[in-house]
Amino acid sequence: MYLAAERLLQRLEWTVLKRLDGQLQGDYRSLFRGAGLVFADLREYQAYDDVRHIDWNVTARMQTPYVRVHHEDREMSAWFVVDVSPSMDFTSNQTSKRDIAIQIVTVLASLLAKRGNRVGALVYSAASTRADIVVPTGQGRRHVLQLLHRLQGTTATLSKPRKDAPQPTQLHHLIDQTAALCKRRSSVFVISDFLSQTDDWKNSMARLSRRHDVLAVQIGDPAERELPNVGMLVMQDAETGEQILLDGNDVGFRRRFEEAGTARQQSILQALSHAGSSHLSLRTDKALDTSLIEFARLRKQRRLAHA
Repeated sequence: MYLAAERLLQRLEWTVLKRLDGQLQGDYRSLFRGAGLVFADLREYQAYDDVRHIDWNVTARMQTPYVRVHHEDREMSAWFVVDVSPSMDFTSNQTSKRDIAIQIVTVLASLLAKRGNRVGALVYSAASTRADIVVPTGQGRRHVLQLLHRLQGTTATLSKPRKDAPQPTQLHHLIDQTAALCKRRSSVFVISDFLSQTDDWKNSMARLSRRHDVLAVQIGDPAERELPNVGMLVMQDAETGEQILLDGNDVGFRRRFEEAGTARQQSILQALSHAGSSHLSLRTDKALDTSLIEFARLRKQRRLAHA
């Protein structure tokens, strides 16, 4: 029943998960922040502390900020919030942004499930204002295969030609639905290129991050930031279908294109920082395991620096 999902998981177990096991050596806190938190102690607030952990009652009594210190519980609930809207089909090489999205869900869901954690998913194609599918949280390898099977089924359906006009992505609908669905504190992985018709997703991410540990997994392609010198070319908006003829030989145009891409990326990073979300950047032209190991190394360094 889950043959395609099983093949994908087995391939990534050999090519990505095996290397991660060797590099992380069991320290998976470098990738995940535990969602199940057990109160341990109180101490005075320090500059690097998360303001969400301030104990306001104690702060009022002591007249100085105090934070609650927690230990990470072993079991956590994790939700994968996956954007598979038309812009995720884009690629300038053999691997699309949607392919990377499926791969990162496979890797992270497998790592979490192996340690007894519960994983679920919401998948959004921009066909409506709600997720196309919702997979409730569950445990074990079989549940991971079911989740991947449904994710692959949704993307296969979307890859077929559509008679109706493409719909623009409104990412805030998906994030707001996630916030309404997740009743207990969880780890939430929002997987998207964060190219949305409006900027409403920024406020939605901030609200989601107040209650949950949110990791924004941004997937990009190099051609979205730097236009190649390939002469005249037709570019089409994947979500509206609008086409435009461009001159790739125009140095000034390529410079403006790159500046616009850089400004857009800075805006996204600022919004995620303001929301309190962690950020993992993945690219279609970069190996997934390399990106994850680098992310884990940087997160471990920050944790040790704040210990």
